[in-house]
This record gives sequence, C-alpha cells and structure tokens, in this order.
Amino acid sequence: MANEIPGGWTLCASSFNWVPDIVAARRTARDIVSGIADSVRTVELEPGLVWRSFPAPQDDEVDALRESLAAKGARISIVGASLDDFTSPGTRRSQKERLDFLVPQLQAAHRVGAHGVRLPIGQAGPELLTLLQPLLHRLDMVLYEEIQGRQAPGSPGVDPALEAIAALADDHVRVLVDISMLMPALPPTYLEELRRGGIPADLLARLEHDWLDPATLDAVTALLRSGQVPPRIHTLYMNLLIRFGRSEAADLRGIMPLVGAFHLKFWDLHDDGGRVSQPLRDVAALLSRSSFTGTLTSEWGGHEWLQDDPTEMTRRHLALAEAALSTGV
Repeated sequence: MANEIPGGWTLCASSFNWVPDIVAARRTARDIVSGIADSVRTVELEPGLVWRSFPAPQDDEVDALRESLAAKGARISIVGASLDDFTSPGTRRSQKERLDFLVPQLQAAHRVGAHGVRLPIGQAGPELLTLLQPLLHRLDMVLYEEIQGRQAPGSPGVDPALEAIAALADDHVRVLVDISMLMPALPPTYLEELRRGGIPADLLARLEHDWLDPATLDAVTALLRSGQVPPRIHTLYMNLLIRFGRSEAADLRGIMPLVGAFHLKFWDLHDDGGRVSQPLRDVAALLSRSSFTGTLTSEWGGHEWLQDDPTEMTRRHLALAEAALSTGV
C-alpha cells in the first residue's frame, strides 16, 4: 500500500497563490477564491485581496464568500490578519486601539468559518495577546504567529515572541512555520532573474553552489552596501536577506509543541537535488515524531517573477507535497 499522510494533517492552498489573477481582475476576487475549491477543499485566505471592506469586513462580503465556497464543499482554514500599529506617521496606536483594530477581523474570520487568524511573529506582543485571549476562547479560534524566511529560533526578536507564546500555555495561541526557512538551495528561476538583472557572475556562482555557506550571505550584504545592486531588481534581491532561509528542520524541534500549522512555501517546481521536496520530507519526519494536527498550506511565492498559471502551479505542488510528505512520514 502506498504511504499516506496522517489523517490529522490537512493540505490546503493559499489564496495568495492567485495574486496575479486577482490583480488582473478578469474575474471577481470572490470567484477566483471560490475556484480554488476545484483544486483543494480547504483554503487559507488573504482577506485584503478579496474583501473591499477589509480590515473591517462587512457581513455581506464575508457571507458571500463563505456561501460560494460551501456550495463547492470547501471551507476557509486560516485568515491572514493585519495589525496597523500607526494611525498616522509617528502616532502609534494604544493597546486598546490595536485590539479594536483586530477585533472585526477575528469576528469576520469566525463568520466565514475559519478556525484561526495569522499575524507575523512577535507583532502582537505579550500584552495584546493577553487582551485577545478572551475573544479567542469565546470564538474558539486560534491566533497563529508566523515565523518565516531568515527568521528562526535564536534569531533577533524571535525567541522573546516564542517565549511569550509558551508562557501563555494556551492552545488558542500557536506558531505557524513557513518552510521558506528551510531552503537547501535557491530556485533556479530566481537565479536566472538575478542573472538577467545584472548581478555579478561570481556572486551568482556562489548563490547557486554555496547558498548555505555563511560567507555567501556576507557577499550578498557586501554587494547591497556597495550600492551596485541594479535598481530594477533591488526588491527581488532583498529576498536573499529576508524571504529565503537557511535553517534546517532540526532547528524546529524545540518549538514543535507550540506549532499548529505550516506554510509549504514554494517558488518554482524545479526539484533537481530535492530543493523543493527534501524540506517537505524533512518536515514530515519531524512531524511524525510529534502529535501535530493542523494545516499544511501550499503557498506560491514565485509569481513575483514567474508568469505561470497559478492553478496549474498549485495543483502540481499539492501533488508533489503529498507525495513528499507521505514518503517522509
């Protein structure tokens, strides 16, 4: 019998994968998100792409999305929340104002049928987490704090946030791990964009063959500080310092009791050397030694530079992910 992923693991797809289609606006955002149900039955929602009334979503928008997904037998898993800490440049919101900013989002997430919302790791802070707990319990929802890219246990700002979550000892406040932390090699399509953009050949060679060498990151930083990164690819280049991680699955062992969800981030589907599938197998092996139950969401970041069809990319990735996870168990 072929291996299967455990019953408590739920494969999902993020509406973020369809950003190019939503921006093109040839169909309504609601129709595009509802169409995800043709590929997978559980959807993680980026509400700012779908609800015009976000960050205070109106009931009619929320209900329309819930009903259109339900008609296809699909549902929302997690809703990406937003916390704008400033009312104007230089004027920070009070804790009460921060709470008031988030409450409508939690209520909308509950109304749409989600089991949780998501914020970046450490943004809420211990005081706001404590203020949110009664509402999370009343709605029976989970607030996930997401760790991704260059972030990792032990990196600046991450450990205090993890410690705050652990101190709450509350299953309604958990960690979401984005496996952009676990990149054994860089995506070849990304490297090709850097080559076309004019990045020096010697640095490109190091990025291709020695991504995990700390000296490579030093060289990346040195080029940025020299001012020689071509302006047209400056944003793309910053992925090397922010969105592309260099951790190993073993680095997550100590925080697994806090983890309730994963983003299976992928950039392209070139899997030579296991650059896409090996982190998935590593995660599966890690999870199989824990009591994890939760969502594992396909999230495509490569549409920043690729023009591929989001639906086709997501379906292929979900198939690859299921095979790799089942092998790694």
